[in-house]
Amino acid sequence: MTDPTVSRQENSPKKPNDSNGEFKRLLIPETSDPDEDDERRESPPENQILNVEEEEERDKTYDTVPPFSWAKLWKFTGPGFLMSIAFLDPGNIEGDLQAGAVAGYSLLWLLLWATLMGLLMQLLSARIGVATGRHLAEICRNEYPSWARILLWFMAEVALIGADIQEVIGSAIALQILTRGFLPIWVGVIITSFDCFLISYLEKCGMRKLEGLFAVLIATMAVSFAWMFNETKPSVEELFIGIIVPKLGSKTIREAVGVVGCVITPHNVFLHSALVQSRKTDPKEINRVQEALNYYTIESTVALFVSFMINLFVTAVFAKGFYGTKQADSIGLVNAGHYLQEKYGGGVFPILYIWGIGLLAAGQSSTITGTYAGQFIMEGFLDLQMEQWLSAFITRSFAIVPTMIVALMFNTSEGSLDVLNEWLNILQSMQIPFAVIPLLTMVSKEHIMGVFKIGPSLEKLAWTVAVFVMMINGYLLLDFFMAAVEGFFVGFLVFAGIVGYISFIIYLVSYRSSQSSSWSSLEMSQRVVSTET
Repeated sequence: MTDPTVSRQENSPKKPNDSNGEFKRLLIPETSDPDEDDERRESPPENQILNVEEEEERDKTYDTVPPFSWAKLWKFTGPGFLMSIAFLDPGNIEGDLQAGAVAGYSLLWLLLWATLMGLLMQLLSARIGVATGRHLAEICRNEYPSWARILLWFMAEVALIGADIQEVIGSAIALQILTRGFLPIWVGVIITSFDCFLISYLEKCGMRKLEGLFAVLIATMAVSFAWMFNETKPSVEELFIGIIVPKLGSKTIREAVGVVGCVITPHNVFLHSALVQSRKTDPKEINRVQEALNYYTIESTVALFVSFMINLFVTAVFAKGFYGTKQADSIGLVNAGHYLQEKYGGGVFPILYIWGIGLLAAGQSSTITGTYAGQFIMEGFLDLQMEQWLSAFITRSFAIVPTMIVALMFNTSEGSLDVLNEWLNILQSMQIPFAVIPLLTMVSKEHIMGVFKIGPSLEKLAWTVAVFVMMINGYLLLDFFMAAVEGFFVGFLVFAGIVGYISFIIYLVSYRSSQSSSWSSLEMSQRVVSTET
């Protein structure tokens, strides 16, 4: 019987000093082989892959990384901006406005550093996608045992559903604002649910059409919230002090936790590793892979800078308008537009509708990327292959059905929707370890990443950031459950759930350590055999 460990080693990218210098996993045998069918079956359709190489460069072999090209950077631009949508979803927007209303400008420094931490995780996700030619869900399917793989898939789906409920309801609230209350929340949910058919149509038209739609939506958010910033005229001096000077008060800890907790979205970690494969990069050519990583680093950094500025606009607007007021503790996504209208009125264009347009763009763009992420997560973990429209429809149904139930149940008051949003934030926070731990485990494995595995310094930094974010979310969970859980029976169920939750995290971390040991032993034995030979 063939050792599965050896089998995976044979399928890994080889180092430059290997005999053929190629990634054996992607070599196509001349004879028919089941793996060939799998490879073709998992490859994206041709209209979703952009050839980023210049015509005259296609046959060139570079001994070093090809020189920088603005034209090439433009061709690589797209995946990072789709990824950045998760930093701008309605959950993040609500976290921004609450941080501004309760803490003023004092948490802007934390927003900056949280965005940088999110950028680090997303760059690692892009790295694993480019270097392996597979996305994170596919790699998890191959690396973990079946029970762990199914559990990871379940956790990813739970996080995705929680995020999607927030995003769909955010879009529905925006539609209600823009129709002067004519459309109830549940009707807005139905309208928003049809984005899966838009995705299918745009994918058939080509990847650039889909990316163009997101460019329009991001631009709409930027213009809307910048317009609000200009209308309300926040203090530029206090804004810069808030960015530069770290400050954290005892009354703003909860808002600070919310700011940090929103930067790493579980489904976005899986999504970015798949999006980068829309550009044709041959994993067999190490210098080409490095070139792609360089361009994705620039593109993702620019995209998250744009998202940071949009989040900053929202925080500053509500810091100027509501910090220190009686509305500060009660403001939420549902009533924020009305509070803005009462305070700042109409102007050339009523600020209520500017808010509604920006919120609609945030909600609609994030629901589309959520559907997109759901396809990759489901197909990657479960190895399901189906028509694009059917995959989008099934993924959408996972979120729309519970969202419709929630919209009908919680449409009684503003307070009930805010409580719902708090629960959904908790739900997503709980899933962060089950995206981040597999990511950091896989990206540090030589048998998966080859020469592109991260070094010890970057690995320590990434784990430090991950542990910090998980501890922050752990504080949020502890604070929430201590306030919300009452009664012995409910307390016992929560305690049992926490034990299982922590046990699975320990398993994932210990699995990483055990795999490291087994691979070290295998490499040592291979060296001994090579020396004897």
